[in-house]
Amino acid sequence: MGSSSLDFLNMIKNTKEVVSAVPDSREEIVAGSKLFAVIDTETNWNNEVMSLGVAIADEDSHQCVAKKYYIFEPECLIGGMFSNVLYKGNIKAVKCRRDDALADLSRYLENMGVSKIFAYNARFDHGLLPELDDFEWFDIMRIAAYKQYNHAIPEGALCCKTGRLKSNYGVEPILRMLSGDTRYCETHNAVNDAVDELRIVELLGHELSVYECGRIN
Repeated sequence: MGSSSLDFLNMIKNTKEVVSAVPDSREEIVAGSKLFAVIDTETNWNNEVMSLGVAIADEDSHQCVAKKYYIFEPECLIGGMFSNVLYKGNIKAVKCRRDDALADLSRYLENMGVSKIFAYNARFDHGLLPELDDFEWFDIMRIAAYKQYNHAIPEGALCCKTGRLKSNYGVEPILRMLSGDTRYCETHNAVNDAVDELRIVELLGHELSVYECGRIN
């Protein structure tokens, strides 16, 4: 085993299990707020979820009000393409088994009154997280990649007859387009990317009802 692999394993062993510094009840957010969640996952070499990031946002302002971040053990020990940024989130992770993480997240979302989950290319994340199928899932990409919904898509951009961009409609090019920040790069850290995907929702500026055409379940 190479020194880089040993360093990665030692980093995991030496990282303490801590709970995210986020509110545990609706009362700590804003009284009367209606909230939704944006979720992102990262997978290991076996295509198993090894980390899960969640951004909780206000339905009206689309502003992030809370975050959760889980790293699954033993899945994270296998490693993956983005293992090097597992611990670069701007909140500390809850390290635990997958079933414990999903049970905790389900309780948390229900306690916050969240019934809607959004994700970019949501079919991918939804397929990896059957434990969250009781929530309503919506695809951000279904709005962001279509010229009739995304005002930032250039007039001359190559689009299908449906209005969808023919290429370059991942998180990175879409957020560059909407924000005007051509240097933006995805971190591929699940909680950071969840916040970035929420930023796309904010910049698109649509009410959540518009995303009905992107409903997954």
